[in-house]
Amino acid sequence: MTRRAASADPRETDDGSGAVRRLAPHARRFLARRSGVLVRLALWSLAETGQAFLVGHGVARAVDQGFLAGDTRRGLLWLTVALVAVLLGAPVIRGVFAELAGLTEPLRDGLVRHAVDRSLGSAAAGGPGGTDRAAVSRLTNQVEIARDSFAGLVLTLRSFVFTAAGALLGLLSLHPSLLVVVLPPLSLGMGLFLVTLRPMAAAQRRALAADEALGDHAARSRAALRDLTACGTGPAAARRGAELIEDAAAAARVLAGWAAVRTAALGVAGHLPVLALLLAVPWLRGRGVTAGALLGAFTYLVQSLLPALHTLMTALGAAGSRLLVVLDRIIGPERPERTRAAEPERAGGPGSVRAPAATRTEPALAAAPRPAPGAGGGAVTARATAAIPGPGDDAPDLGGRPADRARTAAVELRSVKLSYGVRAEPVLDSLDLCVAPGEHLAVVGPSGIGKSTLTRLVAGTLAPSGGEVRVDGREVTGRPPAELAALRVLVPQEAYVFSGTLSDNLTYLGPGASRADLDAAVDALGLWPLVERLGGLDAPVRPAELSHGERQLLALTRAWVSPAPLLLLDEATCHLDPAAEARAEEALARRPGTLLVVAHRLSSAVRADRVLVLDGTDAVCGTHDEVLDRSPLYRDLTGHWQGGPARRR
Repeated sequence: MTRRAASADPRETDDGSGAVRRLAPHARRFLARRSGVLVRLALWSLAETGQAFLVGHGVARAVDQGFLAGDTRRGLLWLTVALVAVLLGAPVIRGVFAELAGLTEPLRDGLVRHAVDRSLGSAAAGGPGGTDRAAVSRLTNQVEIARDSFAGLVLTLRSFVFTAAGALLGLLSLHPSLLVVVLPPLSLGMGLFLVTLRPMAAAQRRALAADEALGDHAARSRAALRDLTACGTGPAAARRGAELIEDAAAAARVLAGWAAVRTAALGVAGHLPVLALLLAVPWLRGRGVTAGALLGAFTYLVQSLLPALHTLMTALGAAGSRLLVVLDRIIGPERPERTRAAEPERAGGPGSVRAPAATRTEPALAAAPRPAPGAGGGAVTARATAAIPGPGDDAPDLGGRPADRARTAAVELRSVKLSYGVRAEPVLDSLDLCVAPGEHLAVVGPSGIGKSTLTRLVAGTLAPSGGEVRVDGREVTGRPPAELAALRVLVPQEAYVFSGTLSDNLTYLGPGASRADLDAAVDALGLWPLVERLGGLDAPVRPAELSHGERQLLALTRAWVSPAPLLLLDEATCHLDPAAEARAEEALARRPGTLLVVAHRLSSAVRADRVLVLDGTDAVCGTHDEVLDRSPLYRDLTGHWQGGPARRR
């Protein structure tokens, strides 16, 4: 099985060095323009160096020159100096944060401007996909992540540099031998940590890519469960899912391994210097290091140096990698469009979960002339029509319902095109369709192919990007809701039931219906068991107490009562059992008027006069036998539904 191309974007497997090279020029220019802010930030940080130096030095002098020398007053005085140094940290931090805004806010503003310029430039240039779908994420979430991560890195890096300088100067002032003991394990831990940065970044990217691929496959498979079952491609999709799970698990294990190495580096840098200092006490004492100097050295390590080092390592490992990735996404080169060729999207192929969006049509019962080669800019404009016969024409036989020559088409689509965006791929493209009055048409196709879109266009709740949609000879686009309600009834998958009496719900679309009409509707749709359970037509209805199937049956009965000549069922029987679905569709087909059904089961297509199959590149329309002969997709769907290969008749 073909795997998704991992090299669609090299940044997904970059170890971070490429991003650093791409971002370094931008970083240098940004910092060069704010040299004054950097100088003021450094001056405030120098005070932090003095604070770190005085804390350990004050403790050492308090012990050696005060308490051990019998001068308690001097000892307390040196401790007071250390305490004042700690308290002076508050105004220092305040000054640091005041200057920090001079770096973070211009960064955020610059990233916002860059993201807007890129998105507008891409849209103006007419790049692939039209508008930039990731622009909103960059302008909101990603910009704020970059701002917060940058602020955290500046704070921690500045704190570590100046705190470490103060602590190391303090150790040197107490006794040079202290540096000999402390620096080797400290350098070892930092070196081990720095070695893990690049492989850790690469492992994080691979884990993220694997997780995104698995989530994408799961979401697409969940949305196309019926298609996978109908086409028999569930096992292939399951195998692909198992491979993605194994990839994600392998990436997670690698990431966990490097995380363990990083934890070891933190342990070496954070605890080994203290342990080394404890073990070296006899040696240090032999070289003239006083008890106060030892206690001051422990104070430098525990109070200043090691906390700053731990914070720096944590920030570089988390905020640093986030900042690098986000800045590269916003400032770096455009990300190439992900390809999906590795996972077939055409229904019926191994592992397929969705079909291409553009839908064009092939000839059906009455084929219209095709455009000449080269016409229409390369887009094939074909037709799926059963034209209302004109004078002198023979009326086609639509399941025993001869068309009335003098009557207008119940539904007519003329070169209809729909796309969600100026340059987006069309969902429906150049679709011509004509449905005769009294006809029963079933629409079949994979999930996401445009079946519900078609019903919304016919219902007038969605305007086409091009072309014309007519119901009973009248264009529906822009028509007031009251006029649309008189032309058609749309019953969606989620049936609407409101609190009130059962009679109120059934007559909602047909307020002039008599009790005899309601009795006939209830009898035709098989609603009597629900009516009797609730206590009659005048009994109150509590929607929360009804099952999904009962709500759908009630909505279908309401549609039967409506005087509208066109019924549109958008998988409105999906919660009914097959027998109830068959009874409901047969009752609605006998009702005067036209019925258009988005089929939930293939049995709905078999019951219809004609079937319209949308498969992503072509559409085929005709009777069940005709479509079975001309549509490979329909043969596959029918074969899996019947439990074996469908034969052409």
